[in-house]
Amino acid sequence: MKPQHAPCTVVFDLDGTLIDSAPDLAGALNRLLVQYERPPVRLPEVRTMVGDGAVALIQRGFGRSGGLDGIPVEQLRNRFLELYVDRMTAETRLFPGAEATLQALGEQGCRMALCTNKPIGMAEDILQYFGIRDRFAAVLGGDSLAVRKPDPLHLSSAIEQAGGLVERAVMVGDSSADVTAARRAGVPSIAVSYGYSSVPVDGLGADLVAHQLDEIPDLLVRLGVLG
Repeated sequence: MKPQHAPCTVVFDLDGTLIDSAPDLAGALNRLLVQYERPPVRLPEVRTMVGDGAVALIQRGFGRSGGLDGIPVEQLRNRFLELYVDRMTAETRLFPGAEATLQALGEQGCRMALCTNKPIGMAEDILQYFGIRDRFAAVLGGDSLAVRKPDPLHLSSAIEQAGGLVERAVMVGDSSADVTAARRAGVPSIAVSYGYSSVPVDGLGADLVAHQLDEIPDLLVRLGVLG
Protein backbone atom coordinates (compact mmCIF):
# COMPACT_ATOMS: atom_id res chain seq x y z
CA MET A 1 0.00 0.00 0.00
CA LYS A 2 1.35 3.42 -0.94
CA PRO A 3 1.92 5.78 2.01
CA GLN A 4 -0.64 8.31 0.76
CA HIS A 5 -3.32 5.61 0.72
CA ALA A 6 -2.45 4.01 4.06
CA PRO A 7 -4.66 4.64 7.11
CA CYS A 8 -3.42 7.34 9.44
CA THR A 9 -1.88 6.32 12.76
CA VAL A 10 -2.43 8.61 15.72
CA VAL A 11 -0.03 8.05 18.60
CA PHE A 12 -1.14 9.47 21.93
CA ASP A 13 0.83 10.23 25.05
CA LEU A 14 -0.99 9.28 28.27
CA ASP A 15 -0.35 11.53 31.30
CA GLY A 16 -1.32 15.11 30.58
CA THR A 17 -2.80 14.18 27.19
CA LEU A 18 -5.50 11.54 27.68
CA ILE A 19 -5.59 11.39 31.48
CA ASP A 20 -5.29 13.96 34.24
CA SER A 21 -3.14 11.88 36.56
CA ALA A 22 -1.31 14.69 38.34
CA PRO A 23 -3.35 14.46 41.59
CA ASP A 24 -2.43 10.81 42.11
CA LEU A 25 1.19 11.33 41.02
CA ALA A 26 1.41 14.26 43.42
CA GLY A 27 -0.04 12.16 46.21
CA ALA A 28 2.56 9.44 45.75
CA LEU A 29 5.41 11.93 45.38
CA ASN A 30 4.42 13.83 48.50
CA ARG A 31 4.07 10.67 50.58
CA LEU A 32 7.58 9.76 49.45
CA LEU A 33 8.91 13.21 50.30
CA VAL A 34 7.36 13.12 53.76
CA GLN A 35 8.91 9.70 54.41
CA TYR A 36 12.30 11.29 53.80
CA GLU A 37 11.42 14.35 55.90
CA ARG A 38 11.13 16.65 52.92
CA PRO A 39 8.43 19.27 52.36
CA PRO A 40 5.59 18.32 50.01
CA VAL A 41 5.18 19.88 46.58
CA ARG A 42 2.01 21.70 45.55
CA LEU A 43 -0.12 20.17 42.80
CA PRO A 44 0.43 23.04 40.30
CA GLU A 45 4.18 22.45 40.60
CA VAL A 46 3.80 18.71 40.10
CA ARG A 47 1.91 19.36 36.87
CA THR A 48 5.09 20.90 35.44
CA MET A 49 7.26 17.95 36.55
CA VAL A 50 5.40 15.09 34.85
CA GLY A 51 6.22 13.55 31.48
CA ASP A 52 9.75 12.19 31.62
CA GLY A 53 9.19 9.18 33.84
CA ALA A 54 9.27 8.43 37.56
CA VAL A 55 12.97 9.11 38.09
CA ALA A 56 12.73 12.59 36.60
CA LEU A 57 9.63 13.34 38.70
CA ILE A 58 11.41 12.21 41.86
CA GLN A 59 14.53 14.21 41.05
CA ARG A 60 12.46 17.32 40.43
CA GLY A 61 10.44 16.81 43.59
CA PHE A 62 13.50 16.28 45.78
CA GLY A 63 15.25 19.10 43.96
CA ARG A 64 12.83 21.53 45.62
CA SER A 65 14.53 20.78 48.95
CA GLY A 66 18.19 20.18 48.23
CA GLY A 67 18.26 17.20 45.88
CA LEU A 68 18.69 13.49 46.54
CA ASP A 69 21.54 14.04 49.01
CA GLY A 70 23.06 10.62 48.36
CA ILE A 71 19.83 8.62 48.47
CA PRO A 72 19.97 5.95 45.73
CA VAL A 73 17.55 7.01 43.02
CA GLU A 74 16.52 3.41 42.28
CA GLN A 75 15.50 3.02 45.93
CA LEU A 76 13.35 6.11 45.65
CA ARG A 77 11.89 4.98 42.33
CA ASN A 78 10.87 1.59 43.72
CA ARG A 79 9.23 3.15 46.75
CA PHE A 80 7.48 5.78 44.65
CA LEU A 81 5.99 3.12 42.36
CA GLU A 82 4.80 1.16 45.39
CA LEU A 83 3.03 4.25 46.69
CA TYR A 84 1.61 5.16 43.31
CA VAL A 85 0.28 1.77 42.26
CA ASP A 86 -1.97 1.68 45.34
CA ARG A 87 -3.99 4.63 44.06
CA MET A 88 -3.32 5.14 40.36
CA THR A 89 -6.97 5.88 39.66
CA ALA A 90 -8.12 7.38 42.96
CA GLU A 91 -8.35 10.91 41.55
CA THR A 92 -7.14 10.39 37.99
CA ARG A 93 -9.70 11.16 35.30
CA LEU A 94 -9.91 11.10 31.51
CA PHE A 95 -9.64 14.55 30.05
CA PRO A 96 -12.91 15.83 28.53
CA GLY A 97 -13.52 14.46 25.06
CA ALA A 98 -11.06 11.56 25.34
CA GLU A 99 -13.51 8.73 24.76
CA ALA A 100 -15.47 10.54 22.06
CA THR A 101 -12.29 11.52 20.20
CA LEU A 102 -10.91 7.98 20.23
CA GLN A 103 -14.24 6.69 18.96
CA ALA A 104 -14.45 9.32 16.21
CA LEU A 105 -10.91 8.57 15.01
CA GLY A 106 -11.65 4.86 14.94
CA GLU A 107 -14.80 5.44 12.94
CA GLN A 108 -12.76 7.43 10.42
CA GLY A 109 -10.37 4.52 9.94
CA CYS A 110 -7.42 5.71 11.99
CA ARG A 111 -5.17 3.30 13.82
CA MET A 112 -4.28 4.40 17.32
CA ALA A 113 -1.27 3.69 19.48
CA LEU A 114 -0.13 4.80 22.91
CA CYS A 115 3.46 5.84 23.60
CA THR A 116 4.09 6.77 27.23
CA ASN A 117 7.05 6.96 29.57
CA LYS A 118 4.88 5.43 32.31
CA PRO A 119 5.73 1.75 33.03
CA ILE A 120 3.82 -0.49 30.63
CA GLY A 121 2.00 -2.45 33.35
CA MET A 122 0.61 0.71 34.90
CA ALA A 123 -0.37 2.14 31.53
CA GLU A 124 -2.22 -1.04 30.61
CA ASP A 125 -4.05 -1.11 33.94
CA ILE A 126 -5.15 2.50 33.60
CA LEU A 127 -6.41 2.00 30.04
CA GLN A 128 -8.35 -1.06 31.17
CA TYR A 129 -9.78 0.82 34.15
CA PHE A 130 -11.19 3.53 31.90
CA GLY A 131 -12.41 1.02 29.33
CA ILE A 132 -10.36 2.36 26.42
CA ARG A 133 -7.65 -0.30 26.02
CA ASP A 134 -9.37 -1.80 22.98
CA ARG A 135 -9.06 1.50 21.12
CA PHE A 136 -5.30 1.03 20.77
CA ALA A 137 -3.61 -1.29 18.30
CA ALA A 138 -0.36 -0.94 20.24
CA VAL A 139 0.69 0.27 23.68
CA LEU A 140 4.33 0.99 24.54
CA GLY A 141 5.47 2.07 27.99
CA GLY A 142 8.66 3.57 29.25
CA ASP A 143 10.07 0.12 29.96
CA SER A 144 8.88 -1.59 26.76
CA LEU A 145 12.17 -0.91 24.96
CA ALA A 146 15.73 -0.07 25.92
CA VAL A 147 14.91 3.56 25.04
CA ARG A 148 11.96 5.88 25.58
CA LYS A 149 10.79 9.33 24.53
CA PRO A 150 12.36 11.61 23.43
CA ASP A 151 14.20 8.82 21.60
CA PRO A 152 12.45 8.49 18.22
CA LEU A 153 12.66 4.68 18.32
CA HIS A 154 10.04 4.64 21.06
CA LEU A 155 7.59 6.46 18.81
CA SER A 156 8.45 4.72 15.55
CA SER A 157 8.14 1.33 17.28
CA ALA A 158 4.65 2.24 18.51
CA ILE A 159 3.67 3.17 14.96
CA GLU A 160 5.11 -0.05 13.56
CA GLN A 161 3.47 -2.24 16.20
CA ALA A 162 0.13 -0.59 15.42
CA GLY A 163 0.58 -1.60 11.78
CA GLY A 164 1.02 1.98 10.62
CA LEU A 165 3.51 3.93 8.57
CA VAL A 166 5.67 6.79 9.81
CA GLU A 167 4.70 8.74 6.69
CA ARG A 168 1.03 8.63 7.76
CA ALA A 169 1.43 9.10 11.51
CA VAL A 170 0.96 11.96 13.97
CA MET A 171 2.08 12.28 17.59
CA VAL A 172 -0.31 13.89 20.09
CA GLY A 173 1.24 14.88 23.41
CA ASP A 174 1.83 17.60 25.94
CA SER A 175 5.58 17.72 26.55
CA SER A 176 8.91 18.43 24.93
CA ALA A 177 9.63 14.68 25.03
CA ASP A 178 6.62 14.05 22.77
CA VAL A 179 7.43 16.82 20.31
CA THR A 180 11.14 16.00 20.21
CA ALA A 181 10.49 12.31 19.60
CA ALA A 182 8.13 13.20 16.76
CA ARG A 183 10.56 15.63 15.16
CA ARG A 184 13.42 13.12 15.32
CA ALA A 185 11.20 10.40 13.85
CA GLY A 186 10.02 12.64 11.02
CA VAL A 187 6.45 12.67 12.31
CA PRO A 188 4.27 15.80 12.67
CA SER A 189 3.06 16.56 16.17
CA ILE A 190 0.06 18.12 17.87
CA ALA A 191 0.62 19.56 21.34
CA VAL A 192 -2.29 19.90 23.75
CA SER A 193 -2.39 23.17 25.65
CA TYR A 194 -3.98 21.80 28.84
CA GLY A 195 -1.20 19.33 29.68
CA TYR A 196 1.79 19.21 32.00
CA SER A 197 4.46 21.03 30.01
CA SER A 198 6.97 23.05 32.03
CA VAL A 199 7.12 25.62 29.19
CA PRO A 200 4.32 27.40 27.31
CA VAL A 201 2.80 25.13 24.69
CA ASP A 202 3.72 27.53 21.90
CA GLY A 203 7.36 27.03 22.82
CA LEU A 204 7.33 23.26 22.32
CA GLY A 205 7.73 23.48 18.55
CA ALA A 206 4.75 21.30 17.65
CA ASP A 207 3.20 21.60 14.22
CA LEU A 208 -0.22 22.41 15.65
CA VAL A 209 -1.80 23.05 19.06
CA ALA A 210 -5.07 21.56 20.34
CA HIS A 211 -6.90 23.25 23.19
CA GLN A 212 -9.21 20.27 23.67
CA LEU A 213 -9.19 16.71 22.44
CA ASP A 214 -12.20 16.97 20.15
CA GLU A 215 -10.17 19.29 17.92
CA ILE A 216 -7.82 16.45 16.96
CA PRO A 217 -9.76 15.10 13.93
CA ASP A 218 -9.88 18.54 12.28
CA LEU A 219 -6.19 19.10 13.00
CA LEU A 220 -5.35 15.76 11.36
CA VAL A 221 -7.13 16.99 8.25
CA ARG A 222 -5.02 20.14 8.31
CA LEU A 223 -1.89 18.00 8.55
CA GLY A 224 -3.01 16.00 5.51
CA VAL A 225 -3.18 12.58 7.15
CA LEU A 226 -6.96 12.34 7.43
CA GLY A 227 -9.67 13.01 4.90
